[in-house]
Amino acid sequence: MHVLLIGGGGREHALAWRLAQSPRLTRLSVTHDNPGFPTDAVRVVGDPVTHAVSEAVDLVVIGPEAPLADGLVDRLEAAGVPAFGPGKAAAQLEASKAFAKTFMEAHDIPTAAWSAHAEAASAHAAVEGACVIKADGLAAGKGVYVCHDASTAHAALDEIFSGRFGAAGARVVIEELLIGPEVSVLALCDGERAVPLLPARDHKRRFEGDLGPNTGGMGAVCPPPGLDPGLVERVRREVLQPVVDGMRAAGTPFRGVLYAGLMLTADGPRVLEFNVRFGDPECQPLMLMLDEDILTLLHAAATDGLPTRPLRWRAGAACCVVLVAGGYPGPIERGAEITGLPEPGADAVVFFAGATKDAGVVRSAGGRVLGVTAWGADIDAARSAAYRIADGVRFATCAMRRDIGGPPLTGR
Repeated sequence: MHVLLIGGGGREHALAWRLAQSPRLTRLSVTHDNPGFPTDAVRVVGDPVTHAVSEAVDLVVIGPEAPLADGLVDRLEAAGVPAFGPGKAAAQLEASKAFAKTFMEAHDIPTAAWSAHAEAASAHAAVEGACVIKADGLAAGKGVYVCHDASTAHAALDEIFSGRFGAAGARVVIEELLIGPEVSVLALCDGERAVPLLPARDHKRRFEGDLGPNTGGMGAVCPPPGLDPGLVERVRREVLQPVVDGMRAAGTPFRGVLYAGLMLTADGPRVLEFNVRFGDPECQPLMLMLDEDILTLLHAAATDGLPTRPLRWRAGAACCVVLVAGGYPGPIERGAEITGLPEPGADAVVFFAGATKDAGVVRSAGGRVLGVTAWGADIDAARSAAYRIADGVRFATCAMRRDIGGPPLTGR
């Protein structure tokens, strides 16, 4: 099969790494440069739909959220090209938090109490104390403010309405502040059914102890230790399948991957957010844990043919530690030479998120630079392996969290 992969970050590197292992893959085309992509991947320039048609692409795999929200899948389907990802209407689950909350209310999906506001005055008037403030649109994972008092909430509203997130912040959602450990449950969806993946836990705050600003993700583990064995099935039944059913009933079938970010409250799991693509960095440990052909699964999701059986997974656990440039998520320096990179193997891979390669030298090119990902017989072994590799990688201003995969905190 000829596959076209959209995107060039750490998530896409992880997908390319697994796609390259598929016996069904005959050709991989990519829209971005990434030092970790297979050397025989063909870099394409221009409109991906035009390329997909002219080069007889069998499947387009879309990594980032922006092309999904812009309707790339709709254009591909109109041209007769199968695509892994939801259409524009279904992608609103991520592209608009107010849309997602309204959808959840309509389909009895458990979530936090909320209100939406398009005017600053209305939003400020709605703040009564601790809450969560969210820019309504896509903000690269940085548009969420966890506010433990009213003054922090008012400051967050001022920042959003000042234009920090552009059009994404033209409307805000104010949510009840839920308490409990967080977990992510993703599912492959084919328009009819949701087939869950292993649960994962992302660490979004910049510093140890879940302190500091939200980021795109400082690391992830899969599966997190200590979860109720029945959690995934409960989430499938109460959250994931109702989304697929509701989207199908609305005439906008959901195909692709549905990501439910959850808070495990005393009253059960509550949805914090939906994403309509693989999480980054959750995708990285998931790809190490999956024990079957990823290309077969992605094509099945795009063509209404996912298996009804549970997916197969390796025993043990995987851990991803993200190495960032100093200053992230604020201003950063780029261009630092990266050394100490090991060769990828079945049990450990360094995925390139914000990096480039020039004349054989790999350099930093973004805030989140690398995702050091390792498998182990248990979570402790996976963490030890990931940190051992991470400690051997060097570049100027390199920083990381030291508590990825540690005990979850019960607050936000």
